[in-house]
Amino acid sequence: MNSAFSFKIYSAVKDLPSAWDSLAINNIFLSKDYLAVLEDAAPKNMVCHFIGLFLDEELVGLALSQYIDLRDVHSFGERDHCLKTKVREIVFKYFSSNVLVMGNNMLTGQNGCYFNEKLPRSEGMILLKTVAEEIKKIFNSNGKKIHLTIFKDFSKSQVEPFDIPQFTSFYKFTTQPNMLFQIRESWKTFDDYTLDNSKKYRDQYKRARKKADGISKKKLSLDEITTYNPRIYQLYMNVAKNAPFNTFYLPENHFVFFKKSLKDNFLFYGYFLGEELIGFNTLIKNGTDIDTYFLGYDEKYQREKMLYLNMLYDMIGYSINKGYKRIVFARTALEIKSSVGAKAIPMYGLIKHSNPFINLFVSKTFSYFEPKTQWQERNPFKN
Repeated sequence: MNSAFSFKIYSAVKDLPSAWDSLAINNIFLSKDYLAVLEDAAPKNMVCHFIGLFLDEELVGLALSQYIDLRDVHSFGERDHCLKTKVREIVFKYFSSNVLVMGNNMLTGQNGCYFNEKLPRSEGMILLKTVAEEIKKIFNSNGKKIHLTIFKDFSKSQVEPFDIPQFTSFYKFTTQPNMLFQIRESWKTFDDYTLDNSKKYRDQYKRARKKADGISKKKLSLDEITTYNPRIYQLYMNVAKNAPFNTFYLPENHFVFFKKSLKDNFLFYGYFLGEELIGFNTLIKNGTDIDTYFLGYDEKYQREKMLYLNMLYDMIGYSINKGYKRIVFARTALEIKSSVGAKAIPMYGLIKHSNPFINLFVSKTFSYFEPKTQWQERNPFKN
């Protein structure tokens, strides 16, 4: 590695270099405004560090790390109560509880690092591997030994720079795909989108809208998010606890901090039946992309009103009307997202256990502990 490259590790946004946001301009998830959310309202079992990469004195790269203590997660998902789930919980809590993620475990996609043209990608990855070792020392000095080091989420082309000797001890894995929705140039309105759907999926859209009769949608302000905060958190937890696997839960004030920090770049939509808030979804403006974030709903109304599917249609409608190029629907709920037109993009990561003996078996055991999702890809568009 070029000896002119160096790094600095920060734990507070106020200490970041003044040039930070000039490098983060293409990804809001590396901006100071977003990192402030992680500093003030990260999950309680998470500690974030912000990394500056330098060529001599010039800032040429940015990165994010997240330490996660899985012992503080009171549930690895309450939907499944099988033996495999129990075994997974024991193994993670007692043999792999201290996890260092080089990236952002709260998002899907490569939102954890950026290198400018002066820092070649392979050089940057080697530098981040050195950073990871330094961060592990920081936690070790505080009595927390890191068990797992993970680099995530990379597309097929983005993971290629890891094919170097420095990463041979890491196991390359793939997880649930990122669901991406490309907005066609011919779609100027939502009607243009529905006209490109086959009859079967136009009927699905009409059925969903009919089911949602009586529901009103409203974009909530910071004051309104604050007012509804207890109900919002209840709805979020309704969904989160039904996930097959969780490594964190958001704190109750998370969306309030998010709106305070990102302002108009963070959109919060509430769904009401009369005066009752029965669901919500959130969107983040990220250049020409719209990134979907966390959502919540009352399970009774979700089934009765096809609430989640209607939310997906609303997200598509907003993004088309505002001229965005792509919606990042992230992972989970793969089949229903494909039914509205999202495509599955494989995502890769690298993982290593600090115990060399256990690390020998990571490749054999990973598939056992990774939750499996059986789903059928849909195509709503006309041939």
